[in-house]
Amino acid sequence: MPWIILGVLVSYFIGSIPTAYIFGRILKGIDIREFGSGNVGATNALRLLGKGPGIAVLILDILKGLLAALFVGNIVVAGIKGMSAATIQWDTGIRILLGLSAILGHNWTIFLRFKGGKGIATSFGVLLGLAVKVSSLKIILTLLILTWLIIFAISRIVSLASVLSGMILPVYMLFFKQPAVLTFLSIILAIFIILRHKSNLRRIFQGKEPRLK
Repeated sequence: MPWIILGVLVSYFIGSIPTAYIFGRILKGIDIREFGSGNVGATNALRLLGKGPGIAVLILDILKGLLAALFVGNIVVAGIKGMSAATIQWDTGIRILLGLSAILGHNWTIFLRFKGGKGIATSFGVLLGLAVKVSSLKIILTLLILTWLIIFAISRIVSLASVLSGMILPVYMLFFKQPAVLTFLSIILAIFIILRHKSNLRRIFQGKEPRLK
């Protein structure tokens, strides 16, 4: 239990690093929350800071989820190997817990008074880290990326592509008969994505959501 608690805390703080906010301060001396969509994420960074910084923010936000699920997960699992075999069988569950902690940190960062991003890139990073350990997730990740790209190519709306991809993730999990714990994770992620995009969905229905050129 101490290893798991430590892993959760470390993962939350990794996820809490406000990448887009830091880039905005360093590159333009601005608080990115006061411009554009006000979101502390890669899309707003792309619009306000340019293509290079936007891509850098995207990669770093993905890495936050990847680090939590894979590397912090490796340390925690190694730390509890002296425990019972039944505990070791919770390897995937532990990694999911750490990944969710990183997503919570990104969405509600302690460094910005618990106001963070939407969690799309960090969620993808978590799935990427889990796919290293669960090979059947690789095809689902591939389909998820293709789904996002197709929706974005048609609509040019990042939020729409993200929300619809998040909603279809549990469908892919069920279709490919993934373990219950991974299906449960996909449902949680879909709920998070929808809740974090409420304002975007409102603008989409009003026809006011900006398109990314």
